[in-house]
Amino acid sequence: MNLELSPLCGAMGAEVHGVDLSRDKESVILNTIQDAFHENIVLLFRDQCLTPAQHVRFTSFFGPVEPHPLGSREGAPSQPEILVLENSADTPAPRNDFWHSDISFAECPPLGSVIHALEVPGEGLGDTLFCNMYSVLEELSPGLQKTLEGLRALHSAEALVRRNNEDDNNAKPIASVPGMVSHPVVRTHPQTGRKALYVNPYFTERFEGWTLEESRLWIDWLTQRATRLENIYRHRWRKGDVLMWDNRCAMHYAIYDYGSKPRLFHRATAAGERPI
Repeated sequence: MNLELSPLCGAMGAEVHGVDLSRDKESVILNTIQDAFHENIVLLFRDQCLTPAQHVRFTSFFGPVEPHPLGSREGAPSQPEILVLENSADTPAPRNDFWHSDISFAECPPLGSVIHALEVPGEGLGDTLFCNMYSVLEELSPGLQKTLEGLRALHSAEALVRRNNEDDNNAKPIASVPGMVSHPVVRTHPQTGRKALYVNPYFTERFEGWTLEESRLWIDWLTQRATRLENIYRHRWRKGDVLMWDNRCAMHYAIYDYGSKPRLFHRATAAGERPI
């Protein structure tokens, strides 16, 4: 089956047309969506209406659906695997206004996530940015690529736990910080075979064998390279959007510019593998 796709921007991403995710369950359709996902990193489906169960079922085609490992947020009543991202005057949203790859502090970080926009705060508010971690690596010199491929980095949840416990964001306290984990600085995608830079400024603590100061200089420089405008897709949310991204080869940044305006998203996350 051929999907009708249109590019979202030059850096990455495609919109998928003519698919109803609540009804189209045939394996041939899902396999074609998976191929498009691996090629485009970010996929957008407009005007979708999914129940939490349908949302979980679609996400589970890509991998087992797992809750957030730190457990600071409630899941949907009927589907506890669904992370509820809600904002209102009484229920402040969790803020993710920093560049990151989701849960890179885990031994096996997520494959990716699928977000369903049930209520948006208004046109031009609460956009999400994505950057392509394949292309930033491929644009570096061969010598620097080789140097980075020989490095490993330590990833930590400490900053997230501290922010969760100190901010007034309606989250449950996290009792302890998980131990740091080591991942390769350059990881190979298990399906495409392409190599992607795998560091992020929020969870990557330092390179193994390097000082914090030395590491931060390079992590910040690599982040600046990765987040140049020409390497970014900016998603402007509309009600009914379903957006999925590959956490293994993209970072993202959720802009928080909507104050107490109502916003309700459901997110399902597919389990991933240990980076190699």
